[in-house]
Amino acid sequence: MANTASAKKAVRVQARKTAVNKSRRTMVRSKLRKVEDAIAAGNKDDAQAAVKAAEPAMMRAVSKGVYHKNTAARKISRLNKRVKAMS
Repeated sequence: MANTASAKKAVRVQARKTAVNKSRRTMVRSKLRKVEDAIAAGNKDDAQAAVKAAEPAMMRAVSKGVYHKNTAARKISRLNKRVKAMS
């Protein structure tokens, strides 16, 4: 348990940041899930639109420190590759 005033404040700040990061991560995962669903359904147009929406959301999360830059680049690259492979 935190003893000093600064440690107690640090706990409060950490809780706020955790909540914000959790909501950002959830938003990104939802957008990625939309891409996955469109790919599974075989709908290329929806998949392309979903990728276009997911990429900026992912990069925004990177700029806020939720994801690492390379992780986001890898995920976006793999999604684009799968959408492109659809016939």
